[in-house]
Order: sequence, then C-alpha cells, then structure tokens
Amino acid sequence: MKVIVDLTVVPIGVGVSLSKYVAACEDILKQTGLKTSLHPNGTAIEGEWDAVMAAIKACHERVHAMGAPRIHTDLKIGTRNDREQSLEDKIDSVVAKQRK
Repeated sequence: MKVIVDLTVVPIGVGVSLSKYVAACEDILKQTGLKTSLHPNGTAIEGEWDAVMAAIKACHERVHAMGAPRIHTDLKIGTRNDREQSLEDKIDSVVAKQRK
C-alpha cells in the first residue's frame, strides 16, 4: 500500500538544537530512495507502507544511537485506494484552487 507520511522526530534530553538529529534522519531517508520533502517542521515521505515504516524505525535507532534517551515522533499518515497520488499532486491541487 502506498502512503504519504508527514514525519516529525523530536529527540528529548539532548538540548535545544536538534538539527544534527534531523540531518541524520534525512541521511537515512535519502539512502532508502524514498521520495521526501524536508520542511521547517518535519519531512514529507512518499512510498510503500513497509518501506516508509522501516525508514522511520531506522531514524529512531540512529537518533537513540546518537545519545537521545527519548524520542517523541509525530506522524500524519495518508493513504488512498481510489487512485495514485504523489506529494506534488497534493500541493498542485491546492495551488490550482487559490485565487490569483
């Protein structure tokens, strides 16, 4: 099943700056070959359910290995079975409806 996920990983107990943990997760996501789009509060991911969930698990494992004792992760998960839809399709649909 194809899925579009919005992922936010928040290490707890590592101080204020989180960018090195975000960068580590982005590296993992790039290695998987999944389609991703980094945004200011997380990353949108597109792919098959099992591959996306395995990547999220790998992010948790990496961030814990970097010294984070706790991680809070927010996930928004969207699936469709009526048609294929990409990250770009969702954005294009909104842009097309905006007033010019």
